[in-house]
Amino acid sequence: MTSPSPDPSARRMAPATDRNREAILAVLRDVLPASGTVLEIASGTGQHAVHFAAALPGVTWQPSDPDATSRESIAAWTAHAGVPNVLPPLAIDVCAEPWGIDGVAAMVCINMVHISPWAATEALFAGAGKRLGPGGVLYLYGPYRRNGAHTAPSNEAFDTQLRAADAEWGVRDMEAVIALGAAQGMTCDAPVAMPANNFSLVFRK
Repeated sequence: MTSPSPDPSARRMAPATDRNREAILAVLRDVLPASGTVLEIASGTGQHAVHFAAALPGVTWQPSDPDATSRESIAAWTAHAGVPNVLPPLAIDVCAEPWGIDGVAAMVCINMVHISPWAATEALFAGAGKRLGPGGVLYLYGPYRRNGAHTAPSNEAFDTQLRAADAEWGVRDMEAVIALGAAQGMTCDAPVAMPANNFSLVFRK
């Protein structure tokens, strides 16, 4: 019995995705393995998943999101784009094991760390430590404080907005995130400055 086709109207749009996807892809081309499964955590709309998978045909892209509406959007974008190397989205909540997937070549997580409790970032690294083998890569993208200070007034305003929405959210200290990686046996490359005062952090197992 075949599954019903995704509803095209389920496709959601995140304007920031179109603005940042090429800059992120440029980094991913350099750091992701040429083949293997790439697990994306908190895939959101699914726009990134289909764009990156189309540009990196040697890898198998495994999107995921804990939100059912987001998973519907991911499935609809995948069907619309017709990209064969994107798998159906998994319902992964990083704070709840098991995830439904084990060994992967790499993990990608974009704009989750600041829009979730700190416990989610801790769980993300713990999960990466379990699932990445030697040479595995964890890629993070988003805004960070450096040495306890915001890198731009706009980030400080954004941080205030996030914490007003949820006291457990907020722009994180880059050094604290790097320390989580070190605790899982991962080293962090030099941070890559990105557009709109964001950073790419690349951790290697």
